[in-house]
Amino acid sequence: MRDTAATSAQPAMIVMSIWCSSLSLSSRSLAIALVICVTLVYFSYSFNACLLASISRSLQQSNLRNLLALTSSPRNETNNAANSSSSNSSSSRNSSSTTGAPPAQTVTSSLDGAPKYQLLRQQGLRPSRHLPDTLIIGVKKSGTRALLEFIRLHPDVRAAGSEVHFFDRHYQRGLRWYRHHMPYTIEGQITMEKTPSYFVTKEVPQRVYHMNPATKLLIVVRDPVTRAISDYTQAASKKADMKLFEQLAFVNGSYSVVDTNWGPVKIGVYARYLERWLLYFPLSQLLFISGERLIMDPAYEIGRVQDFLGLKRVVTEKHFYFNATKGFPCLFKSEARSTPHCLGKTKGRNHPHIDPGAIERLREFYRPFNNKFYQLTGINFAWP
Repeated sequence: MRDTAATSAQPAMIVMSIWCSSLSLSSRSLAIALVICVTLVYFSYSFNACLLASISRSLQQSNLRNLLALTSSPRNETNNAANSSSSNSSSSRNSSSTTGAPPAQTVTSSLDGAPKYQLLRQQGLRPSRHLPDTLIIGVKKSGTRALLEFIRLHPDVRAAGSEVHFFDRHYQRGLRWYRHHMPYTIEGQITMEKTPSYFVTKEVPQRVYHMNPATKLLIVVRDPVTRAISDYTQAASKKADMKLFEQLAFVNGSYSVVDTNWGPVKIGVYARYLERWLLYFPLSQLLFISGERLIMDPAYEIGRVQDFLGLKRVVTEKHFYFNATKGFPCLFKSEARSTPHCLGKTKGRNHPHIDPGAIERLREFYRPFNNKFYQLTGINFAWP
Protein backbone atom coordinates (compact mmCIF):
# COMPACT_ATOMS: atom_id res chain seq x y z
CA MET A 1 0.00 0.00 0.00
CA ARG A 2 2.83 2.34 1.00
CA ASP A 3 4.77 1.31 -2.09
CA THR A 4 1.80 2.10 -4.27
CA ALA A 5 1.39 5.55 -2.70
CA ALA A 6 5.10 6.26 -3.00
CA THR A 7 5.11 5.12 -6.57
CA SER A 8 2.15 7.35 -7.44
CA ALA A 9 3.81 10.38 -5.73
CA GLN A 10 7.01 10.13 -7.76
CA PRO A 11 5.61 11.60 -11.02
CA ALA A 12 4.20 14.54 -9.11
CA MET A 13 7.55 15.21 -7.48
CA ILE A 14 9.30 15.00 -10.83
CA VAL A 15 6.86 17.49 -12.37
CA MET A 16 7.29 19.80 -9.38
CA SER A 17 11.06 19.60 -9.68
CA ILE A 18 10.94 20.37 -13.40
CA TRP A 19 8.58 23.33 -12.79
CA CYS A 20 10.79 24.76 -10.06
CA SER A 21 13.86 24.35 -12.26
CA SER A 22 12.04 26.04 -15.11
CA LEU A 23 10.92 28.87 -12.82
CA SER A 24 14.48 29.35 -11.58
CA LEU A 25 15.79 29.51 -15.17
CA SER A 26 13.08 32.00 -16.18
CA SER A 27 13.92 34.30 -13.24
CA ARG A 28 17.62 34.31 -14.11
CA SER A 29 16.86 35.07 -17.75
CA LEU A 30 14.56 37.90 -16.73
CA ALA A 31 17.19 39.32 -14.42
CA ILE A 32 19.84 39.14 -17.13
CA ALA A 33 17.52 40.75 -19.67
CA LEU A 34 16.67 43.52 -17.20
CA VAL A 35 20.35 44.22 -16.54
CA ILE A 36 21.04 44.33 -20.26
CA CYS A 37 18.13 46.73 -20.85
CA VAL A 38 19.21 49.05 -18.03
CA THR A 39 22.76 49.02 -19.36
CA LEU A 40 21.60 49.85 -22.89
CA VAL A 41 19.38 52.68 -21.63
CA TYR A 42 22.25 54.10 -19.56
CA PHE A 43 24.71 54.06 -22.46
CA SER A 44 22.11 55.49 -24.85
CA TYR A 45 21.31 58.34 -22.42
CA SER A 46 25.00 59.08 -21.84
CA PHE A 47 25.75 59.12 -25.56
CA ASN A 48 22.82 61.44 -26.38
CA ALA A 49 23.68 63.77 -23.50
CA CYS A 50 27.29 64.07 -24.69
CA LEU A 51 26.14 64.60 -28.27
CA LEU A 52 23.72 67.38 -27.28
CA ALA A 53 26.33 69.08 -25.10
CA SER A 54 28.86 68.97 -27.94
CA ILE A 55 26.37 70.44 -30.41
CA SER A 56 25.42 73.18 -27.94
CA ARG A 57 29.07 74.14 -27.38
CA SER A 58 29.72 74.21 -31.11
CA LEU A 59 26.72 76.45 -31.75
CA GLN A 60 27.73 78.87 -29.00
CA GLN A 61 31.29 79.08 -30.29
CA SER A 62 30.07 79.55 -33.85
CA ASN A 63 27.66 82.32 -32.81
CA LEU A 64 30.38 84.09 -30.87
CA ARG A 65 32.84 83.89 -33.77
CA ASN A 66 30.25 85.26 -36.19
CA LEU A 67 29.29 88.04 -33.82
CA LEU A 68 32.85 89.07 -33.15
CA ALA A 69 33.62 88.97 -36.84
CA LEU A 70 30.80 91.45 -37.41
CA THR A 71 31.29 93.72 -34.43
CA SER A 72 34.87 93.76 -33.23
CA SER A 73 38.55 93.33 -33.88
CA PRO A 74 41.64 94.56 -32.05
CA ARG A 75 42.46 98.23 -32.33
CA ASN A 76 45.96 99.60 -32.35
CA GLU A 77 47.58 100.95 -29.21
CA THR A 78 47.10 104.56 -30.26
CA ASN A 79 43.32 104.18 -30.41
CA ASN A 80 43.28 102.36 -27.08
CA ALA A 81 45.16 105.25 -25.55
CA ALA A 82 42.69 107.68 -27.08
CA ASN A 83 39.78 105.65 -25.66
CA SER A 84 41.33 105.71 -22.23
CA SER A 85 41.92 109.43 -22.37
CA SER A 86 38.38 110.03 -23.65
CA SER A 87 36.86 107.88 -20.92
CA ASN A 88 38.85 109.58 -18.18
CA SER A 89 38.06 113.06 -19.41
CA SER A 90 34.35 112.26 -19.75
CA SER A 91 34.09 110.86 -16.22
CA SER A 92 35.71 113.96 -14.74
CA ARG A 93 33.31 116.25 -16.58
CA ASN A 94 30.14 114.23 -16.12
CA SER A 95 30.05 115.05 -12.42
CA SER A 96 29.75 118.76 -13.19
CA SER A 97 27.41 118.39 -16.17
CA THR A 98 23.86 119.65 -15.70
CA THR A 99 21.80 117.59 -18.10
CA GLY A 100 18.76 115.36 -18.03
CA ALA A 101 20.35 112.43 -19.85
CA PRO A 102 19.94 109.11 -17.97
CA PRO A 103 23.05 107.41 -16.53
CA ALA A 104 24.88 105.07 -18.91
CA GLN A 105 24.17 102.08 -16.64
CA THR A 106 20.41 102.72 -16.78
CA VAL A 107 20.40 103.10 -20.56
CA THR A 108 22.53 99.97 -21.04
CA SER A 109 20.27 97.88 -18.82
CA SER A 110 17.31 98.71 -21.07
CA LEU A 111 18.95 96.68 -23.82
CA ASP A 112 19.20 93.49 -21.78
CA GLY A 113 16.08 92.06 -23.40
CA ALA A 114 17.41 92.30 -26.96
CA PRO A 115 18.75 88.91 -28.19
CA LYS A 116 21.84 90.54 -29.75
CA TYR A 117 22.85 92.14 -26.46
CA GLN A 118 21.93 89.07 -24.42
CA LEU A 119 24.42 87.08 -26.47
CA LEU A 120 27.06 89.79 -26.01
CA ARG A 121 26.50 89.77 -22.25
CA GLN A 122 26.75 85.96 -22.13
CA GLN A 123 30.20 86.25 -23.69
CA GLY A 124 31.28 88.89 -21.17
CA LEU A 125 30.93 91.83 -23.60
CA ARG A 126 28.92 94.77 -22.26
CA PRO A 127 27.79 97.34 -24.87
CA SER A 128 28.03 100.95 -23.72
CA ARG A 129 28.15 104.49 -25.06
CA HIS A 130 31.46 106.35 -25.37
CA LEU A 131 32.55 109.80 -26.44
CA PRO A 132 33.79 109.72 -30.05
CA ASP A 133 37.33 108.66 -30.90
CA THR A 134 37.03 110.22 -34.36
CA LEU A 135 35.20 113.24 -35.77
CA ILE A 136 34.34 114.10 -39.35
CA ILE A 137 34.58 117.87 -38.92
CA GLY A 138 33.98 119.05 -42.50
CA VAL A 139 33.87 120.43 -45.01
CA LYS A 140 30.21 121.03 -45.85
CA LYS A 141 29.15 119.89 -49.37
CA SER A 142 32.47 118.16 -49.96
CA GLY A 143 31.36 114.56 -49.39
CA THR A 144 31.11 114.18 -45.61
CA ARG A 145 27.90 112.12 -45.77
CA ALA A 146 29.40 109.81 -48.37
CA LEU A 147 32.52 109.38 -46.24
CA LEU A 148 30.44 108.51 -43.18
CA GLU A 149 28.28 105.98 -45.01
CA PHE A 150 31.28 104.37 -46.67
CA ILE A 151 33.38 104.00 -43.51
CA ARG A 152 30.37 102.70 -41.57
CA LEU A 153 30.56 99.58 -43.71
CA HIS A 154 33.47 98.58 -41.49
CA PRO A 155 32.31 96.35 -38.59
CA ASP A 156 34.64 98.14 -36.16
CA VAL A 157 33.14 101.59 -36.80
CA ARG A 158 29.94 102.77 -35.14
CA ALA A 159 28.70 106.28 -35.83
CA ALA A 160 25.92 108.61 -34.76
CA GLY A 161 23.34 108.57 -37.54
CA SER A 162 22.66 112.30 -37.62
CA GLU A 163 24.71 115.44 -37.06
CA VAL A 164 24.75 116.07 -33.32
CA HIS A 165 26.10 119.67 -33.46
CA PHE A 166 27.38 119.35 -29.90
CA PHE A 167 30.53 121.49 -30.16
CA ASP A 168 28.87 124.35 -32.04
CA ARG A 169 25.24 124.44 -30.84
CA HIS A 170 24.75 122.29 -27.74
CA TYR A 171 28.04 122.56 -25.88
CA GLN A 172 26.32 123.96 -22.78
CA ARG A 173 24.47 120.64 -22.38
CA GLY A 174 27.69 118.93 -21.37
CA LEU A 175 29.61 115.80 -22.32
CA ARG A 176 27.11 113.50 -20.64
CA TRP A 177 24.43 114.71 -23.04
CA TYR A 178 26.84 114.26 -25.94
CA ARG A 179 27.74 110.71 -24.95
CA HIS A 180 24.05 109.83 -24.72
CA HIS A 181 23.77 110.63 -28.47
CA MET A 182 26.53 108.18 -29.38
CA PRO A 183 25.84 104.61 -30.56
CA TYR A 184 26.45 101.56 -28.37
CA THR A 185 29.82 99.91 -28.91
CA ILE A 186 31.82 97.04 -27.49
CA GLU A 187 35.54 96.82 -26.75
CA GLY A 188 37.57 97.32 -29.91
CA GLN A 189 35.06 99.44 -31.85
CA ILE A 190 35.53 103.08 -32.86
CA THR A 191 32.87 105.67 -32.04
CA MET A 192 32.46 108.36 -34.72
CA GLU A 193 30.41 111.50 -35.23
CA LYS A 194 29.99 113.86 -38.19
CA THR A 195 29.09 117.54 -38.12
CA PRO A 196 30.60 119.55 -41.02
CA SER A 197 30.07 122.94 -39.38
CA TYR A 198 32.68 122.04 -36.75
CA PHE A 199 35.44 122.91 -39.22
CA VAL A 200 34.43 126.56 -39.58
CA THR A 201 33.19 127.32 -36.04
CA LYS A 202 35.78 129.30 -34.10
CA GLU A 203 35.31 127.75 -30.64
CA VAL A 204 35.20 124.11 -31.74
CA PRO A 205 38.94 123.23 -31.93
CA GLN A 206 39.53 124.14 -28.30
CA ARG A 207 36.36 122.37 -27.17
CA VAL A 208 37.29 119.14 -28.97
CA TYR A 209 40.80 119.35 -27.48
CA HIS A 210 39.36 119.64 -23.98
CA MET A 211 37.21 116.55 -24.58
CA ASN A 212 40.13 114.48 -25.80
CA PRO A 213 43.44 115.81 -27.21
CA ALA A 214 43.98 112.44 -28.94
CA THR A 215 40.83 112.75 -31.08
CA LYS A 216 41.40 111.88 -34.74
CA LEU A 217 39.94 114.32 -37.24
CA LEU A 218 38.71 113.60 -40.78
CA ILE A 219 38.36 116.52 -43.20
CA VAL A 220 36.87 116.13 -46.67
CA VAL A 221 37.84 118.97 -49.02
CA ARG A 222 36.81 119.82 -52.54
CA ASP A 223 37.53 122.48 -55.18
CA PRO A 224 36.11 125.52 -53.31
CA VAL A 225 34.39 126.89 -56.43
CA THR A 226 32.52 123.63 -57.08
CA ARG A 227 31.81 123.36 -53.37
CA ALA A 228 30.26 126.86 -53.31
CA ILE A 229 28.02 126.04 -56.28
CA SER A 230 26.93 122.79 -54.60
CA ASP A 231 26.19 124.69 -51.40
CA TYR A 232 24.09 127.21 -53.35
CA THR A 233 22.27 124.41 -55.23
CA GLN A 234 21.19 122.79 -51.97
CA ALA A 235 19.93 126.11 -50.57
CA ALA A 236 18.12 126.98 -53.82
CA SER A 237 16.32 123.63 -53.79
CA LYS A 238 14.68 124.70 -50.54
CA LYS A 239 13.89 128.27 -51.55
CA ALA A 240 12.10 128.93 -54.84
CA ASP A 241 12.74 132.68 -55.02
CA MET A 242 16.45 132.57 -54.26
CA LYS A 243 18.67 135.00 -56.16
CA LEU A 244 21.08 133.81 -58.84
CA PHE A 245 24.44 132.49 -57.75
CA GLU A 246 26.26 135.34 -59.52
CA GLN A 247 24.20 137.93 -57.65
CA LEU A 248 25.07 136.43 -54.28
CA ALA A 249 28.74 135.63 -54.87
CA PHE A 250 29.72 139.16 -55.91
CA VAL A 251 29.15 142.66 -54.55
CA ASN A 252 26.89 144.97 -56.59
CA GLY A 253 26.55 142.44 -59.42
CA SER A 254 30.10 143.10 -60.60
CA TYR A 255 32.57 140.24 -60.85
CA SER A 256 35.38 142.49 -59.67
CA VAL A 257 34.54 142.17 -55.94
CA VAL A 258 33.84 138.79 -54.36
CA ASP A 259 31.43 138.83 -51.43
CA THR A 260 33.52 137.11 -48.76
CA ASN A 261 30.70 137.46 -46.22
CA TRP A 262 28.44 135.10 -48.15
CA GLY A 263 28.60 131.69 -46.50
CA PRO A 264 29.15 129.48 -49.57
CA VAL A 265 32.14 131.64 -50.59
CA LYS A 266 33.51 132.12 -47.08
CA ILE A 267 33.64 128.40 -46.22
CA GLY A 268 35.95 127.72 -49.20
CA VAL A 269 38.85 129.64 -47.63
CA TYR A 270 40.04 126.42 -46.01
CA ALA A 271 43.46 127.67 -44.88
CA ARG A 272 41.92 130.24 -42.53
CA TYR A 273 40.01 127.58 -40.58
CA LEU A 274 42.75 124.97 -40.67
CA GLU A 275 45.16 127.33 -38.92
CA ARG A 276 42.81 127.37 -35.92
CA TRP A 277 42.77 123.57 -35.72
CA LEU A 278 46.56 123.37 -35.95
CA LEU A 279 46.82 125.48 -32.80
CA TYR A 280 45.43 122.50 -30.85
CA PHE A 281 46.07 119.38 -32.92
CA PRO A 282 49.21 118.18 -34.73
CA LEU A 283 48.94 117.54 -38.45
CA SER A 284 49.43 113.82 -37.75
CA GLN A 285 45.95 113.68 -36.15
CA LEU A 286 44.25 115.15 -39.21
CA LEU A 287 43.47 113.23 -42.38
CA PHE A 288 42.46 115.15 -45.49
CA ILE A 289 40.25 113.31 -47.97
CA SER A 290 39.82 114.51 -51.54
CA GLY A 291 36.13 114.97 -52.26
CA GLU A 292 36.76 114.55 -55.99
CA ARG A 293 38.65 111.30 -55.50
CA LEU A 294 36.09 110.02 -52.99
CA ILE A 295 33.57 110.11 -55.86
CA MET A 296 35.82 108.72 -58.58
CA ASP A 297 37.67 106.10 -56.50
CA PRO A 298 35.93 105.61 -53.14
CA ALA A 299 37.84 102.42 -52.32
CA TYR A 300 41.16 104.28 -52.49
CA GLU A 301 40.11 107.06 -50.11
CA ILE A 302 38.36 104.69 -47.71
CA GLY A 303 41.51 102.57 -47.69
CA ARG A 304 43.46 105.63 -46.50
CA VAL A 305 40.87 106.28 -43.81
CA GLN A 306 41.06 102.69 -42.54
CA ASP A 307 44.86 102.92 -42.36
CA PHE A 308 44.66 106.26 -40.52
CA LEU A 309 42.26 104.80 -37.93
CA GLY A 310 44.37 101.68 -37.45
CA LEU A 311 41.71 99.41 -38.91
CA LYS A 312 42.10 96.34 -41.08
CA ARG A 313 41.19 97.09 -44.70
CA VAL A 314 37.75 95.49 -44.80
CA VAL A 315 35.95 98.03 -47.00
CA THR A 316 37.26 97.61 -50.57
CA GLU A 317 36.20 98.13 -54.18
CA LYS A 318 33.82 95.16 -53.92
CA HIS A 319 31.49 97.31 -51.80
CA PHE A 320 30.92 99.99 -54.47
CA TYR A 321 29.45 100.43 -57.90
CA PHE A 322 29.24 103.61 -59.97
CA ASN A 323 25.84 105.02 -60.92
CA ALA A 324 26.34 106.62 -64.34
CA THR A 325 23.03 108.48 -64.16
CA LYS A 326 23.84 110.20 -60.87
CA GLY A 327 27.56 110.34 -61.52
CA PHE A 328 28.07 109.14 -57.96
CA PRO A 329 29.26 105.92 -56.28
CA CYS A 330 26.61 103.70 -54.73
CA LEU A 331 26.74 100.76 -52.33
CA PHE A 332 26.04 97.09 -52.88
CA LYS A 333 25.01 97.02 -49.21
CA SER A 334 25.33 99.21 -46.14
CA GLU A 335 24.98 99.07 -42.38
CA ALA A 336 21.23 99.64 -42.66
CA ARG A 337 20.41 97.83 -45.92
CA SER A 338 21.61 94.59 -47.47
CA THR A 339 20.53 95.49 -51.02
CA PRO A 340 22.26 97.75 -53.59
CA HIS A 341 21.32 101.41 -53.19
CA CYS A 342 22.57 104.98 -53.58
CA LEU A 343 22.91 107.48 -50.75
CA GLY A 344 19.92 109.63 -51.64
CA LYS A 345 18.27 111.65 -54.36
CA THR A 346 20.20 114.80 -53.38
CA LYS A 347 23.58 113.15 -53.96
CA GLY A 348 24.87 113.79 -57.45
CA ARG A 349 22.28 116.53 -57.96
CA ASN A 350 22.73 118.60 -61.14
CA HIS A 351 24.17 122.09 -60.63
CA PRO A 352 22.60 125.14 -62.30
CA HIS A 353 24.40 126.85 -65.16
CA ILE A 354 26.84 129.48 -63.85
CA ASP A 355 28.38 132.20 -65.99
CA PRO A 356 31.92 131.03 -66.93
CA GLY A 357 33.18 134.57 -66.18
CA ALA A 358 31.94 134.26 -62.59
CA ILE A 359 33.60 130.86 -62.21
CA GLU A 360 36.92 132.15 -63.52
CA ARG A 361 36.81 135.13 -61.16
CA LEU A 362 36.17 132.88 -58.19
CA ARG A 363 39.05 130.60 -59.18
CA GLU A 364 41.30 133.62 -59.27
CA PHE A 365 40.05 134.67 -55.82
CA TYR A 366 40.65 131.26 -54.24
CA ARG A 367 44.05 130.54 -55.81
CA PRO A 368 46.28 132.14 -53.12
CA PHE A 369 44.17 130.58 -50.35
CA ASN A 370 44.41 127.18 -52.02
CA ASN A 371 48.19 127.47 -52.25
CA LYS A 372 48.33 128.31 -48.54
CA PHE A 373 46.18 125.29 -47.82
CA TYR A 374 48.52 123.07 -49.88
CA GLN A 375 51.46 124.33 -47.82
CA LEU A 376 49.73 123.68 -44.48
CA THR A 377 48.64 120.16 -45.39
CA GLY A 378 51.61 119.15 -47.52
CA ILE A 379 49.13 118.00 -50.19
CA ASN A 380 48.58 119.53 -53.63
CA PHE A 381 44.94 118.89 -54.52
CA ALA A 382 45.51 120.43 -58.00
CA TRP A 383 42.34 122.49 -58.03
CA PRO A 384 42.04 124.77 -61.11
